[in-house]
Order: sequence, then C-alpha cells, then structure tokens
Amino acid sequence: MLCTGNSCRSQMAEGYLRHFAKDKAAIYSAGIETHGLNPKAVAIMEADGIDISNHSSNHIDEYADIDFSYIITVCDHAQENCPFIPSMNAIRLHQNFLDPSKVNGTPSEIQEAFTQTRNDIKAYCKIFIEKNFKGI
Repeated sequence: MLCTGNSCRSQMAEGYLRHFAKDKAAIYSAGIETHGLNPKAVAIMEADGIDISNHSSNHIDEYADIDFSYIITVCDHAQENCPFIPSMNAIRLHQNFLDPSKVNGTPSEIQEAFTQTRNDIKAYCKIFIEKNFKGI
C-alpha cells in the first residue's frame, strides 16, 4: 500500500488487508515521504476493532529489496510521483481515497471524513482480498 506520507490512508489499508488476509500474505505500507502515524487514523481504526497503533511511517526505499506481488497506490499524488519500484512482476493497482487529514471543518465534519475514508478503504480491501486471495 503506497500513499504520499504513509500516515493515514495506506496505514488504514495495511490494517484492513492484514485483518482480511490473516496470515496468508505479507502486507506492507509505505509513502513517497514519511509524515508519521496520524492519531485520528489510529482512533478511527480502533473504533472498528483494528489496532494500527504499532505501525510506523515508512519510506518506499526501505522496501527496495522486496519483490512485491501487488503495489497499490491509494492517492493520486503517490501514483503520479511514485518512484521506480523494481518489483518486476508486481501488478500495479490504483484507487484514490479522500485524504481526511486535509479536511477542514468542525470536529464532527472531520470525524465524518475519517469515518467515510475508513469505510471506503475497508470495502476496497475486503473485495481485493476476496478477489485475489480466494480461499482465505
């Protein structure tokens, strides 16, 4: 899972993919930059029973030696600015999700943005696992 700062959307996706794939796949998330783990992302995932509090914000270069099966970008900026990743056979997918950390508004509007993004990512990850890892 790849996004700009590896602080929110890719972290949520990593959490859900780990949950749905169980121990059948190695899941990583990274950014083209590192912005640290977003506390609101941690809280919204905890509200759905997924603990991502021990995740770290990682740069894509940290995974240069891994031959990925899939590389999924979760924001347009990462897709457009993604550095070369030498996974020769990786299937590259893209799904842009709203960045809730960029939403300005009341606390309830910000909460709703995090909830909506979380739910969208959850649905995407569930379908991805069901489609690509049959039998899990």
